[in-house]
Amino acid sequence: MSLPAAVSATIAARLPEARDVRVVRERELHCRLRPADVPPLARLLIRELRADLRLMVATDRRADRGAFEVSYLFARPREDWFVQATVAVDAAEPTIPSLATLHYPASRFEREIADLFGIRALGHPDPRPLVRHAFWPADWFPLRKDAAPREFHDDGQPFPFQQVGGEGVYEIPVGPVHAGIIEPGHFRFSVVGETIIDMKARLYFTHKGTEKLFEGRAPAAGVALAERISGDTTIGHALAFCQAVEAAAGVTVPIRARWLRLVLLELERLYNHVGDVGMILNDTGFAVAHAHCFRIRERLLRLNKRVTGNRLLRGGLVVGGVAMDAPAGVDVAAEVNAALRDFDEIVAISLANTLVADRLDATGLLTTRTARDHGVLGLVARASGIDADVRRDHPFAAYREVVPNVVVSDTGDVRARTLVRVQEARESARLIRRALETLPAGPLTVAVPTLPPFAPAFSLVEGWRGAIIHWVMGGADGALERVKVLDPSFLNWPALSYALLKNIVPDFPLCNKSFNQSYSGNDL
Repeated sequence: MSLPAAVSATIAARLPEARDVRVVRERELHCRLRPADVPPLARLLIRELRADLRLMVATDRRADRGAFEVSYLFARPREDWFVQATVAVDAAEPTIPSLATLHYPASRFEREIADLFGIRALGHPDPRPLVRHAFWPADWFPLRKDAAPREFHDDGQPFPFQQVGGEGVYEIPVGPVHAGIIEPGHFRFSVVGETIIDMKARLYFTHKGTEKLFEGRAPAAGVALAERISGDTTIGHALAFCQAVEAAAGVTVPIRARWLRLVLLELERLYNHVGDVGMILNDTGFAVAHAHCFRIRERLLRLNKRVTGNRLLRGGLVVGGVAMDAPAGVDVAAEVNAALRDFDEIVAISLANTLVADRLDATGLLTTRTARDHGVLGLVARASGIDADVRRDHPFAAYREVVPNVVVSDTGDVRARTLVRVQEARESARLIRRALETLPAGPLTVAVPTLPPFAPAFSLVEGWRGAIIHWVMGGADGALERVKVLDPSFLNWPALSYALLKNIVPDFPLCNKSFNQSYSGNDL
């Protein structure tokens, strides 16, 4: 779908100060604004045109433009068009006007930008650190180009959590070190008896500087890093990165490669959903179902290795296409069908168990309004009544040729998030079968030219958790100048606190697993 002319005309009429207004790649309207013009644009797009702020990206352009820049990416649900507005930010006093009270996701982006670039959002209602921990030097902003390694010393000051008081209220701190083999995160519960009345999470204990690691790499060398952003989302992140580079370079991937990309992405969705259903059932106490789901997951991981040579599907994608063809001697569709039949039997037995049903029903309720207000993405959003899926709404790979059936529930509880996973696993199997039955002939890759300097591009992919965005910009030498990554966990983690309200403490593991957000994808 191309960009509606009415959107361009409306923005031009309402914001006459906009400069460099142009349509890029048919469905993107790009423009440059003054910082003061951003709130009027956001109100126009969010309140009147019903678009969402999908991403905010800061870049250090002091070397060539003498300033920082912040780009805002807006998109309207169910319509395949985007608006990207860029503002220059004074390097001497780097500030932008805050959009936090207009659109909650902006609050998260602005706090992240303040920590990593030192660009403050004026009027932000909650300017506390998001990424920054107590041991970071106050004047150190790691994504600035001149950021140098520094010695860190923890000053011992606790994070300023909001205190919840009252008769009978007490706190239960959990983490950041956990008994299980998971990454660190601190959860602070305020409880009356066993009922949770508040929960605050503190993440970023393993901030890895992932976006900094992209800088200076050749685009082709960025795929291996993208694959490791979150280990269970190898294809989702690698595909988003590859598509962003391809969009920047202006190339179209061969049709056979696009179908194979669909197969890889659905294989990843399938094994993760099967494993998650098993973990959810385990947290109800139904350990035998967990064991069977992980047996099926193992079968799918072994299939992954036969397809790409790696259990997590690493090495399957390259910039410009795929690194592998449909495997000879492996009936992938038959293997997937057999695994799905096995999975369906376990699901039927489990959901018929009244003890399991009692734990799933009405537990961890996330209302549609709360999910929408927080910009929640993916299966968590669909389980709360939000009908959104990038595969259908902003088609990529071969999803224009085969449109997925989007599974939506309106109950918003753990049962809904479980059933969405089950039905999406079935849909993944259908898409894999369809792709392999109609796989067209043709090459697997296309040559990708040097990226044009300072001409950004982005890509959206519906990973198994939800929408992933990669925003890339090449530098003067064709290497990567800036890569911004959005994992759905960045927006989904805060909503977990609301799903826990009025639940009991023993239900936290069950609620948490039904969300199953990525620490690594969040703690870039």
